Amino acid sequence: MKSLKELTRPNIIALKPYSSARDEYNGAAASVFLDANENPYNLPHNRYPDPMQRDLKAELTKIKKVSTEHIFLGNGSDEAIDLVYRAFCEPGRDNVVAIDPTYGMYQVCADVNDVEYRKVLLDDVYQFSADKLLAAADEQTKLIFLCSPNNPTGNDLLRSEIEKLLNTFDGLVILDEAYNDFSESPSFLEELDKYPNLIVFQTFSKAWGCAAIRLGMAFASAEIITILSKIKYPYNVNQLTQEQAISMLQKYDEIERWVKILKEERTRLMATFVALPCVQHVFRSDANFFLARVSDAGAIYNYLVAKGIIVRNRSSISLCGSCLRVTVGTPEENEQLLKALQAYGK
Repeated sequence: MKSLKELTRPNIIALKPYSSARDEYNGAAASVFLDANENPYNLPHNRYPDPMQRDLKAELTKIKKVSTEHIFLGNGSDEAIDLVYRAFCEPGRDNVVAIDPTYGMYQVCADVNDVEYRKVLLDDVYQFSADKLLAAADEQTKLIFLCSPNNPTGNDLLRSEIEKLLNTFDGLVILDEAYNDFSESPSFLEELDKYPNLIVFQTFSKAWGCAAIRLGMAFASAEIITILSKIKYPYNVNQLTQEQAISMLQKYDEIERWVKILKEERTRLMATFVALPCVQHVFRSDANFFLARVSDAGAIYNYLVAKGIIVRNRSSISLCGSCLRVTVGTPEENEQLLKALQAYGK
């Protein structure tokens, strides 16, 4: 790969980051805080949160088996997506390459940051070719985005093709593993030391059941994490989010139980979908959702809305014509969906 200095925008290399009061003080013995212009009343919410989320990262490393210097925490994964553009892509000059279809925020952040976004279509079983992505890249390509399991298709991308890309591309490969907890494939977190050009995204929104607290994770080399931390907003993860995340990390057995139930329900739901008259095809899924091609996506979507059941119509997305994306719910919610679809058209 190119050196990190070559990949990073020159103004970011030269940037002197904002130094907050809590950055400058890093001791443990103080009891009187008169440094940050805080209101002394309304403890504990009157104090700014730890800008580096040290306690949370210490708990996270026990679960993820990644040392704290390789962890960046942000306001949802969307913050980390935006930051890699701001750190490595020169507006109006650089470009990124991504699979298509995939998570829409990769392109939104490209557009916001005035970075060309080059799409490479998946094949008819929703797999990608490393060679095709590399063919779409040029000297100004700084990033390649992958999502595995992919959204909205639900399937794991081929590990051999991901590895080929990591070994060949001279820029940074962003691998979004938001749904990896529901997959049988191992996370690429185990490969961080092997691939200095790899950034892995994960999230508390899916398996951890914490979409409301907006906490995303990025894992990469210590050098890359230092750059992302340099340009983030000072207190980007609030204290309530940090406390809730620590609480969830301390009951990991419960999260594993949820994942087991959801995977079992995914299998049951997909098997029942195959037999529904309105369903033409159910695609493989390694996530907590699946994609189904139906007879009339618009009509079925509206029919379900009228019954108070909301799925996602993905018909306007590349390769997803007449497809609904269905999130796996509780057994009771899934049963409501199935009963509604079994009655459709009768």
